[in-house]
Amino acid sequence: MSEVTRILSAIEHGDLHAAEELLPLVYEELRQLAAQRLAQEQPGQTLQPTALVHEAYLRLVGGADQSWDSRGHFFAAAAQAMRRIVVETARRKKRARHGGGWQRVEFELADLPTRLPPDDLLALDEALADWSSSNPVKARLSPSATSPG
Repeated sequence: MSEVTRILSAIEHGDLHAAEELLPLVYEELRQLAAQRLAQEQPGQTLQPTALVHEAYLRLVGGADQSWDSRGHFFAAAAQAMRRIVVETARRKKRARHGGGWQRVEFELADLPTRLPPDDLLALDEALADWSSSNPVKARLSPSATSPG
């Protein structure tokens, strides 16, 4: 019986210290598994392999009764947990409150005009004054003016 299998058996039997012994033995393999999983994702993924390993590990050993027949079974469960975490992260990012559907636009301050021609500046000031008079609450610069409630 390998050391990992022995520790997995101890975890199954309720040994609280066994989970602490397990992580150093399997960490590097889990990290490689996470890196491979994230390499399959589209560019711009913000989830890092280390975070993925830690979250998957907590789900594996910190949850309800778990039992693994072997080292291979444990790593298969880890791969499944990582897949679920990546899917949950993608779903969360697609929600509107997390910016789902928004597109990032890059610009540099050097691209912004530094001076408006006087006619444009006067037209902008007049437009803002008109808008401010028709929308006094929204024209205020406090966050409470635009938030509901």
